[in-house]
Amino acid sequence: MSLVIRMARAGTKKRPVYHIVVADSRSPRDGRFIERLGHFNPLLPKEKTERLKLDLEKVQAWMKKGAQPSDRVMRFLDAAGVAKREKRNNPVKAIPRKERRAAAEEALKAKEAGAAAAKTAATVKAATEKAAADKAAAAAAS
Repeated sequence: MSLVIRMARAGTKKRPVYHIVVADSRSPRDGRFIERLGHFNPLLPKEKTERLKLDLEKVQAWMKKGAQPSDRVMRFLDAAGVAKREKRNNPVKAIPRKERRAAAEEALKAKEAGAAAAKTAATVKAATEKAAADKAAAAAAS
């Protein structure tokens, strides 16, 4: 059973409030959970302390038991100083899809051309070695 520390949505339509819970990764987002660790209200201003409430001791205890925080919860924990979040970097995502596809096709063509050149070089090398062996055999026979 893999455990996840994640957010479960609560509240009404267009007025979300999220519970931060420990749950089995196979259970639904708003479904069964093991323990509630806090809550997050995104509608409050960022400077209000009521926006995010977390029981950090419980979070650390669950992480020692093997619970993995989701990306958003990991941001909260990084801001609180509990865990260090790795910075993400995907420079390829900024390139439009058509250009990415064209670059991938060019790379594939270059790879195929390199493989073909290596194959021809190997056949040329084998032919020269065979010719040298035949020449040596002919010299030994005479």
